[in-house]
This record gives sequence, structure tokens and C-alpha cells, in this order.
Amino acid sequence: MRDYQSVADAVAEEIRAGLLRPGDRLPTQREFARQHGIANSTATRVYQELARRGLTVGEVGRGTFVRAASEASRASAPALTEPAGSRIDLELNYPVVPEQSALLAEGLGGLLRPDALGYALRPVGASGLPAVQESAADILARGGWRPDPARILFAGNGRQAISAVVTALVPPGARLGVEELTYPVIKAVAARLGITLVPLAMDGDGLVPEAVEEAHAAAPLHAVYVQPRVHNPLSLTMPAARVERLAEVLLRLGIPAIEDAIWAFLRDELPPLAAYAPERTVLIDSLSKRIAPGLTLGFVVAPGALAGEIVATLRSGGWTPMRFALEVAHRWQQDGAVKKLVEAKQREAAVRQEIAARHLAGFAVQSDPRSYHCWWQLPRPWRADTFVAAAARHGIGVVPAAAFTIGRNHAPNAIRLGLASPQPEVLSQALATLVELARSAPEDLVAD
Repeated sequence: MRDYQSVADAVAEEIRAGLLRPGDRLPTQREFARQHGIANSTATRVYQELARRGLTVGEVGRGTFVRAASEASRASAPALTEPAGSRIDLELNYPVVPEQSALLAEGLGGLLRPDALGYALRPVGASGLPAVQESAADILARGGWRPDPARILFAGNGRQAISAVVTALVPPGARLGVEELTYPVIKAVAARLGITLVPLAMDGDGLVPEAVEEAHAAAPLHAVYVQPRVHNPLSLTMPAARVERLAEVLLRLGIPAIEDAIWAFLRDELPPLAAYAPERTVLIDSLSKRIAPGLTLGFVVAPGALAGEIVATLRSGGWTPMRFALEVAHRWQQDGAVKKLVEAKQREAAVRQEIAARHLAGFAVQSDPRSYHCWWQLPRPWRADTFVAAAARHGIGVVPAAAFTIGRNHAPNAIRLGLASPQPEVLSQALATLVELARSAPEDLVAD
């Protein structure tokens, strides 16, 4: 007679090998016992053991299902005193809150009907559907501003939205103004399109409007890419006076702005640049940070004069959205899941910033108390590249300033810390390790 542990081990191996997938329903315990030639009581113990290991979950009246692998279980592996077998990721930055999956699952029930699912899997264009545009306008609304639903276009994800808008507004060989430290994806997009990125000076309030004027006077700028709210990597948020001044400069010079608002949901009390210069601003947003990393849907709020070219670029680039993503976003907005998730992620950001502030007290750190990342000016004699390598030896991934620096500008001696991915206790351990590392000398590391 096979013992329950060996049978549970065999099922666990099938799960690890992918033969049983997350969401698959296991047979009833009676049927399982018959299939495996074991007693019903043994089958009961097998199912209890699988649940104890976190591999399955039972739902009253529905059965037992294979559970999706827990981010917490992957992130909590021991890792921090010597080179680690499991890596702590402070590079990628996707907020996830405990209630997320349950909230999202509730909104999918209506799509499980064959007729509804069939409709959701049909193709759709860049303009989506009028009802979804209305829901998208509610998702994007903040600080008293709500976009005209008719001006909302959709892309497969935020990066595709950025690529499409840059392609539509900036011809090959032309100049695109960007903050001197910026989101690395814009660098890759510009390189692919043959566009020259022009670094624009920043100060403690963000992009300096006079830098736009100076760069445009030297040679015309076709557009400016800017992150006015919760800047990545600096976490800066422009004060109202700075946003107003930037809008005035863009309007006077006739330069369109590409506003990256992907992190701005964390400061939803503040209106976007698009509220100050709607006829010159194309706003880009997405759902991956706000809702879930695996849900890819990009938004483009485009002035009427620019919409046609952006739609053509979305189509020609193959960057139009999936109707399924539009449908679930619409349902989640209607049932309140989006609002609940945004509020939960704002609270979680504050918790993680408190952890970071506690560990990094006394260092030169720049951040927003509602952001999921912070900017750390490293103490002497550390260099960013050396520190990144040393952190990697301890199983911790961080991003050096050079990844965000434009052109040949000298990269600051700094790193960006993404606070979203690890569980809070793992984040705390990782930051404690990095602080201990920063307080040592690089020579000490080499001497080890």
C-alpha cells in the first residue's frame, strides 16, 4: 500500500513539471483514490498534505484546485549574508497587494459564459469601445481632471503606447527632449527609431522649463518626454507652479509633450500636465502598475490634431489592444476593483517607504513617501557600478544611475531601489544588507 507522503510527492512533481497547471481542478477524493489504487482515507491525507504545502486550495462546493505559485514563497528564500541561491529583486518594480487576486477574480465571473467570452476574444481597434472609453476616463481621472473619453486610444501595453506616440510625433533624425535622468525604455525606443535624445536639466522640482527653451533655441525639438508626477527614477513630483510654467513654455513654443503618467496613480490628488496644456499634451498610462503586472493595456489620451497619426502608428506597429484586456478593465472599473486596488497600493507604498526610511536614515536618499522607488546617492568611496556588483554578490539586484542617464552625461554616483517586488520582511532584510555594505569599504569586499 502506498503511503500518503509518496503519493503527495508524485502530485507535487506533476505541479512543478507543469503537468498540472494553476487553476486545474483535481478529481474528487473518491475518484483520486480509485485512480491511484489507495484507500479513501489515504486520499484525504494526500489532499491535506498538498494543501499544507501550499500547492492546492479547496473551495467549498467546487472542489480542490492547483494553486498559483506564491510570490511570497519565492521571495522569502534565505539570501542575504553570502552569495545567494535566490535573488532579491530591487530592480523590477511591480506593486502587488494581498487582496489583489481575490478582487480581480470576482470581476471575471461574467466573462466565463461562452457568449461573453467569445465576444471578449474578438478583435478590436485602437479606439476600443465607447463604454470602455468611458470607464478608461474614470480610471485616468485625477485631481479634478477627467479626459474626454472620445480622445482615449488603447495600446497593448504602456511601452507600446510610448513607442507609438514617439513614432507618430518625432521623425527619424529629429530631436526629442527628455529629462536628464529618465525611464530607460525611452532610450531604447529612440535608438530603434534613430531619434536624438536631448537631455534637459532638472532641479529639486523636476524638469526646468527654461532648459526646454534653451534646447529648442539651439535646434528645434519635435517633442518633450516628461514625467511630472512620481518621476522614475527620482520620485520627484512637480509642484503646481512648475507644471504651469512648463505648460506655458510648451504652448508658446508649440512643442508637444509626451506625458508619462504610469506612476501618477500614486498621487491621484494632483492633475496631470495634460490638464494645463490639453491641446499640446499626449498622456500615456497603463494598467500594469495600477492593477497587475500580467495585465497589459496601455492608454493614450491624444489631442484631436494628433490622434489620427497615433492611431495609424498603433495599427501599423501591431500595437492595438486585445479586446479581452479592454473587457476586464471595464468590468473592474465598474465593480470598484480598480479603486480598491489603487487605494491599497497607495497604502502599501507608504509602508514600504517607512521601511526604506528606517534603514536608510542618515544617507542621501531622495523619494516621495507614496512612491515605490527611491534614489540613493552612495557614500564615498563607493562607485555605483562597484556597489551594484557587490550587491549582486549578496543576491540583491539594484539599478545603477547609468541606466537612467541620457547621452554622454556623467552618471551620478547613485542607484535606484525598487521597493515593490519583495515581501516587506524580505525588503527590510535586503535594505539592512545594503546599508551594511555601504558602510564598509570596497577594499574590504575585495579583501574577503
